[in-house]
Amino acid sequence: MDTHLILDSGNTAWMIVATLLVFMMTIPGIALFYGGLMRRKNMLSVVMQSLAIAGVVSILWMVFGYSFAFGTGFEGGSFFKYGIGGLDKVMLRGIGLDTLTATGIPELIFVLFQCMFALITPALILGAFAERVKFSGFLFFTVLWSVLVYMPMAHWVWGGGFLMEMGAVDFAGGTVVHINAGVAALVMALMVGKRSDYRVGHPITPHNIPIVFLGTALLWLGWFGFNAGSGLAADGLAANAFLVTHIATCAAAVTWAVIDFFVNKKATTVGACTGAVAGLVAITPAAGSVDLVGALCIGVITSAICFWMVAVVKPKFGYDDALDAFGVHGVGGILGSVLTGVFATQFVTGEGGVQGALYGDWHQLWIQVLATLISIVFSAVMTFILFKVVDKLVGIRVDKRVEEEGLDIYEHGESAYDL
Repeated sequence: MDTHLILDSGNTAWMIVATLLVFMMTIPGIALFYGGLMRRKNMLSVVMQSLAIAGVVSILWMVFGYSFAFGTGFEGGSFFKYGIGGLDKVMLRGIGLDTLTATGIPELIFVLFQCMFALITPALILGAFAERVKFSGFLFFTVLWSVLVYMPMAHWVWGGGFLMEMGAVDFAGGTVVHINAGVAALVMALMVGKRSDYRVGHPITPHNIPIVFLGTALLWLGWFGFNAGSGLAADGLAANAFLVTHIATCAAAVTWAVIDFFVNKKATTVGACTGAVAGLVAITPAAGSVDLVGALCIGVITSAICFWMVAVVKPKFGYDDALDAFGVHGVGGILGSVLTGVFATQFVTGEGGVQGALYGDWHQLWIQVLATLISIVFSAVMTFILFKVVDKLVGIRVDKRVEEEGLDIYEHGESAYDL
């Protein structure tokens, strides 16, 4: 960061708005989207979990998380710079009102913008183990996972770490957010085990589909800040990211609805909403490097494969990813990361910028595949270890009676629908 740059009021105003939009994705976006998909007896559990993440992870981020991800204390030839940022910005030390980024925005805004990414990532994992985990176990796991998994990954990809040095492209969080959270979600679903009344072929239906739609709408709206804000400027790149985010989402939602109609004879609201989220996930790493054609292709391909994962693969293997956190976020993130290496174009990235295999650069595709594999392995191994630690210390799964009666009453002493 440079204290000798001139403040750009336009970029700063846009980044304040983008930060608000991304925050809205966690509260209330993901809380409503997941909450509506759950049964009414567990609605408040996911609301409280989302609220707890916003509070606790924000504090961790400001105290030392930002420094771990974006600090420069280990630069200057130190091996550790490739794994973690350092301790030089703990408690935001050295970041004043006039400390600016390269795009002329206050670094304080950048700190807060990145904080919102740190919030939404563990919130996405909630969908995998919904309706069957203790609040205390969830909170302890979230703290450890945010510090030991999210923060290092953010540094690797965005803060000058080894994946960034390798040339991996992740404009707004395909690896850091979605693969990271999606793979963790699958591991958690497998480790926690199925809900007591889960039966393959007999899906547990959402209790409030209009709330699912409202959550989807807020996520879609917030994602414009998520992707278009990641260039940290109000410019042509932001405009392109805005456009491709919308088009990929539209293509994915329509594709899911069409497949739904041909397979199940009805186009469902939940299906279209799920398809839209899959499209949002997949375009995230590619939003700064693909054009309209790439966005359409990514939306269609991702929606079709995610549908297959949710409707065919999950029932076949019988794992209880309750709200399809892996099937949508994990798989969508993997596809988006890899397809960035196919559809990236210098029409967007500029002369000398990255381009994908479709335009002759197969090396970039290889880099994307390697970065994706590293992200999958790191998240899976660390999540497995942290689950074991937390389960041993405080326990993660509630007992059968609590699960049957509902987490809202037993874990929080209240009900969403006391009328």
